[in-house]
Amino acid sequence: MIASWEQSLRKKEKSNVKSLLAETYSEAALSVTITTLTDVLAFFIGTWTAFPSVRSFCLYTGTAFIFCYVYTLTFFGAVLVLNHKREQGNRHWLTCMRVNVGKDQAENSCLYNACCIGSPSRQPSEPEGDHPMNVFFKKYYGPFVTNKWSKVLMVLLYGAYLASSIYGCTQVREGIDLRNLANDASYVIPYYDDDDKYFSTYGPRVMVAISESVDYWNESVCLGIESCVQNLENISYVDKNLTESWLRVYTELDKRGLINISSKTDFLNNLNVLFRARPSFEWDINKTQDEIEASRFFIQTVNVTSAVDEKNLVNELREAAKQCSIPLKVYHPAFIYYDQYLVIVQNTIQNVVVAAGAMLVVSLVLIPNPLCCLWVTFAIASVIVGVAGFMTFWNVNLDSISMINLVICIGFSVDFSAHISYAFVTSGESSANKRAIEALSLLGYPVLQGAVSTILGVVVLAAASTYIFRTFFKIMFLVILFGALHGLVFIPVFLTFFGNFGSSPHNTMSISLEHRFRNDKDCP
Repeated sequence: MIASWEQSLRKKEKSNVKSLLAETYSEAALSVTITTLTDVLAFFIGTWTAFPSVRSFCLYTGTAFIFCYVYTLTFFGAVLVLNHKREQGNRHWLTCMRVNVGKDQAENSCLYNACCIGSPSRQPSEPEGDHPMNVFFKKYYGPFVTNKWSKVLMVLLYGAYLASSIYGCTQVREGIDLRNLANDASYVIPYYDDDDKYFSTYGPRVMVAISESVDYWNESVCLGIESCVQNLENISYVDKNLTESWLRVYTELDKRGLINISSKTDFLNNLNVLFRARPSFEWDINKTQDEIEASRFFIQTVNVTSAVDEKNLVNELREAAKQCSIPLKVYHPAFIYYDQYLVIVQNTIQNVVVAAGAMLVVSLVLIPNPLCCLWVTFAIASVIVGVAGFMTFWNVNLDSISMINLVICIGFSVDFSAHISYAFVTSGESSANKRAIEALSLLGYPVLQGAVSTILGVVVLAAASTYIFRTFFKIMFLVILFGALHGLVFIPVFLTFFGNFGSSPHNTMSISLEHRFRNDKDCP
């Protein structure tokens, strides 16, 4: 918005405020709408995930983007007009008091002019000149990027980027390390370190719960329970020698003739004998006066050393419990973390594919050129692949935390390329190279400003003592870096390969807007 406003000021020195604001909106509103709509869609698509934390984050963030969009198109435009009136009246930027400018003051430094008089230019009615960065993009960077040898270099650079990203994607690691949920100074981290060092052979001790009341004294039921436990023990991740079953001990006492459990009354009354022999079993049986409402056993898992092992363990245990004739449930507190492995890849791919498709539809509707829309969608996919690949090199696993940030990636990755692409297709220049140079001269600096300011806003999180915040910084840094790289380097070069896209009605629109407001009175 600010870049378009300043561009309008340079082109229409004598136009009134209505004409200036109309041209500003005609230049910026569509690209702002595109980026906002794609961001909102990306976050709302993220609400389809199976993770409640991700759903909440995406819902609130998407709603915040809607409010920001309304603010930008209403309040911010009014602020631009009021600030323009302040400059025209040569009023101080802080106190809004009128400032008199003498001839000697006009020769002062730029810093003095910016802070101590009403307008950065030396005269209130004098429009500001081109910003040095705009000049840099127009006279130096743009011609350099559109040089044929530079294009070859950029294509090779992109090939290296893409190859590295794809390789990183093949090495991505699933799952969250429980150490990462604690502060770096927490005792939990050395605890898990020692646990891995000395007891890594043994995995979680899993509870097998019979959640309904069954006739334990019935021989067929007892054999069915034993068969189910044996099926669980036959899983490769379970050590059958370490199973703890109160029913096995109880039936063994019966076989030795120490007790009789052939009837319901005897079975229930003789439980006290079992509890005296093994007091810990009393905690494994939920017994009322005339029945056993629920009970549990424990099986010991072994050699569960990776996220793949954890995922396979949960799948195999639940499948074995599902096939059992007795109503069984297998549970361990760590399963809440293992569960995400079952859906994390599926949910991530789903969000990325659906969001990329939505971005393509939005671009086709709002950007007046199909090839440009395809390049915007290509940039989204390319940035996502890059972030997913390079986060592996930065020791970031694919888990619910990084998944939230990948959803952010979908939205932010469109911002840079959409602005540059739209400026390219709406340019009135005759050749593709000149269009690319003009797009970079108009929006190269705003894109760079947005990238740098966003990175500066999150760089403090790099020193955080919590994995969650550091992960947010890492992925956000990669998103902004690769997004800016595509917007300022790759996309301008790739757009020039397709030559002229034809004239755009955009310039005609600006002229008609100027004529429409030329004779109107200024805003009060």
